[in-house]
Amino acid sequence: MSAVNNQAAVQALNKIMELELAGVVKYTHYSLMVFGYNRIPIVSWLKGNADESLAHAHKAGELVTLLGGHPSLKIGSLLETEKHDIGDILRESLEHETIALAAYYNLLKIAAGAHPETTGVQSILLEEYAREMIVLEEMHLDEVNKMLRKPGEITPFVH
Repeated sequence: MSAVNNQAAVQALNKIMELELAGVVKYTHYSLMVFGYNRIPIVSWLKGNADESLAHAHKAGELVTLLGGHPSLKIGSLLETEKHDIGDILRESLEHETIALAAYYNLLKIAAGAHPETTGVQSILLEEYAREMIVLEEMHLDEVNKMLRKPGEITPFVH
């Protein structure tokens, strides 16, 4: 991988790491703010998402160091909306995951040499990683989308 691609990849991976670390904080916060008779399974699901986000952040950080970069100490945006209805939490989750998905697609372009800032040199390692994460993020988005639908509703939720 060229130095230009390497730098672009490290920047993209650090952005992913920051987004995933923000996910850890958001999902942990959400899990603390769930009340009502469905609390236990929802809290468990949110904690699982926090754990998954931490694993994703760690994986991105490992790739940063593989490329000779320095993992970011920053964290993505953490806007407190003060909305803690389950629907609000799920819509915020959908928004967060959509942003993360776009970051993985950006990395895929860099890895495939198709990003405007890169020189066309590819990285199969990063391309496969990006594809794997895109699949996971799209499946997660689908899960959240289905949770936002009313029972019996087939049409995808549109935010």
